[in-house]
Amino acid sequence: QVQLVESGGGLVQEGGSLRLSCAASGRTFSTRAMGWFRQTPGKERVFVAVISWDGSRIAYADSVKGRFTISRDNAKNMVYLQMNSLKPEDTAVYFCGVREYYSGSYIYPERDFRSWGQGTQVTVSS
Repeated sequence: QVQLVESGGGLVQEGGSLRLSCAASGRTFSTRAMGWFRQTPGKERVFVAVISWDGSRIAYADSVKGRFTISRDNAKNMVYLQMNSLKPEDTAVYFCGVREYYSGSYIYPERDFRSWGQGTQVTVSS
Protein backbone atom coordinates (compact mmCIF):
# COMPACT_ATOMS: atom_id res chain seq x y z
CA GLN A 1 0.00 0.00 0.00
CA VAL A 2 1.20 3.50 -0.80
CA GLN A 3 1.58 6.10 1.95
CA LEU A 4 1.54 9.77 1.03
CA VAL A 5 2.82 12.97 2.65
CA GLU A 6 1.93 16.35 1.19
CA SER A 7 3.97 19.51 1.74
CA GLY A 8 4.64 22.94 0.29
CA GLY A 9 1.50 24.79 1.28
CA GLY A 10 1.46 28.22 2.82
CA LEU A 11 0.14 31.77 2.68
CA VAL A 12 0.57 33.64 -0.59
CA GLN A 13 -0.84 36.80 -2.12
CA GLU A 14 -3.21 36.73 -5.04
CA GLY A 15 -1.25 36.21 -8.25
CA GLY A 16 1.54 34.39 -6.47
CA SER A 17 2.83 30.84 -6.88
CA LEU A 18 3.35 27.75 -4.78
CA ARG A 19 4.70 24.30 -5.52
CA LEU A 20 3.13 21.42 -3.65
CA SER A 21 4.94 18.12 -3.22
CA CYS A 22 3.62 14.67 -2.48
CA ALA A 23 6.11 12.09 -1.23
CA ALA A 24 5.07 8.49 -1.70
CA SER A 25 6.31 5.28 -0.16
CA GLY A 26 5.48 1.84 -1.43
CA ARG A 27 6.43 -0.33 -4.33
CA THR A 28 3.30 0.29 -6.39
CA PHE A 29 3.67 4.07 -6.68
CA SER A 30 5.27 4.05 -10.11
CA THR A 31 2.47 1.90 -11.57
CA ARG A 32 -0.41 4.09 -10.37
CA ALA A 33 -2.01 7.28 -11.61
CA MET A 34 -1.88 10.04 -9.01
CA GLY A 35 -4.25 12.89 -8.36
CA TRP A 36 -4.46 16.17 -6.49
CA PHE A 37 -7.71 17.17 -4.81
CA ARG A 38 -8.64 20.08 -2.59
CA GLN A 39 -11.11 20.58 0.19
CA THR A 40 -12.64 23.60 1.92
CA PRO A 41 -14.38 23.46 5.31
CA GLY A 42 -17.68 21.65 5.25
CA LYS A 43 -17.29 20.47 1.67
CA GLU A 44 -16.13 17.31 -0.04
CA ARG A 45 -12.78 16.91 -1.70
CA VAL A 46 -12.88 18.05 -5.30
CA PHE A 47 -10.69 17.05 -8.21
CA VAL A 48 -7.83 19.34 -9.24
CA ALA A 49 -5.48 17.33 -11.46
CA VAL A 50 -4.47 13.78 -12.35
CA ILE A 51 -1.39 12.27 -13.98
CA SER A 52 -0.99 8.78 -15.38
CA TRP A 53 1.64 6.37 -14.09
CA ASP A 54 4.14 7.40 -16.77
CA GLY A 55 3.16 11.05 -17.03
CA SER A 56 1.86 10.71 -20.57
CA ARG A 57 -1.74 11.57 -19.74
CA ILE A 58 -2.76 14.56 -17.66
CA ALA A 59 -6.07 16.20 -16.91
CA TYR A 60 -7.11 19.28 -14.96
CA ALA A 61 -10.24 20.73 -13.49
CA ASP A 62 -11.50 23.63 -15.57
CA SER A 63 -11.00 25.97 -12.63
CA VAL A 64 -7.21 25.46 -12.63
CA LYS A 65 -6.49 24.78 -16.30
CA GLY A 66 -3.73 27.00 -17.60
CA ARG A 67 -2.58 27.95 -14.10
CA PHE A 68 -1.65 24.64 -12.43
CA THR A 69 0.77 21.97 -13.65
CA ILE A 70 0.97 18.43 -12.32
CA SER A 71 4.13 16.37 -12.73
CA ARG A 72 5.81 13.33 -11.25
CA ASP A 73 9.24 11.85 -10.76
CA ASN A 74 8.95 8.08 -10.37
CA ALA A 75 12.65 7.73 -9.55
CA LYS A 76 12.09 9.90 -6.48
CA ASN A 77 8.55 8.69 -5.70
CA MET A 78 7.28 12.26 -5.93
CA VAL A 79 4.29 14.05 -7.41
CA TYR A 80 4.17 17.82 -7.73
CA LEU A 81 1.59 20.52 -8.28
CA GLN A 82 2.93 23.83 -9.53
CA MET A 83 0.33 26.50 -8.87
CA ASN A 84 0.66 29.89 -10.58
CA SER A 85 -1.60 32.94 -10.75
CA LEU A 86 -3.23 31.88 -7.51
CA LYS A 87 -6.66 33.24 -6.63
CA PRO A 88 -8.42 33.51 -3.27
CA GLU A 89 -10.80 30.79 -4.41
CA ASP A 90 -7.84 28.40 -4.58
CA THR A 91 -7.68 28.53 -0.78
CA ALA A 92 -8.14 24.97 0.50
CA VAL A 93 -6.39 21.97 1.99
CA TYR A 94 -4.72 20.10 -0.84
CA PHE A 95 -4.42 16.31 -0.85
CA CYS A 96 -2.74 13.82 -3.13
CA GLY A 97 -4.18 10.38 -3.69
CA VAL A 98 -3.46 7.16 -5.53
CA ARG A 99 -5.92 6.20 -8.23
CA GLU A 100 -6.98 2.66 -7.37
CA TYR A 101 -10.26 2.48 -9.31
CA TYR A 102 -11.49 3.61 -12.70
CA SER A 103 -15.05 4.89 -12.94
CA GLY A 104 -14.74 5.90 -16.58
CA SER A 105 -13.00 8.12 -19.06
CA TYR A 106 -12.57 11.80 -18.25
CA ILE A 107 -14.14 11.56 -14.81
CA TYR A 108 -12.14 11.59 -11.59
CA PRO A 109 -14.37 11.07 -8.57
CA GLU A 110 -12.89 11.04 -5.10
CA ARG A 111 -14.04 7.44 -4.64
CA ASP A 112 -11.53 6.28 -7.27
CA PHE A 113 -8.61 7.49 -5.17
CA ARG A 114 -7.13 6.09 -1.98
CA SER A 115 -4.24 6.47 0.47
CA TRP A 116 -4.79 10.18 1.15
CA GLY A 117 -2.10 12.02 3.04
CA GLN A 118 -2.74 14.56 5.80
CA GLY A 119 -3.04 17.43 3.35
CA THR A 120 -1.31 20.78 3.11
CA GLN A 121 -3.05 24.13 3.63
CA VAL A 122 -2.94 26.71 0.86
CA THR A 123 -4.21 30.19 1.68
CA VAL A 124 -4.39 32.92 -0.95
CA SER A 125 -4.99 36.45 0.30
CA SER A 126 -6.57 39.15 -1.83
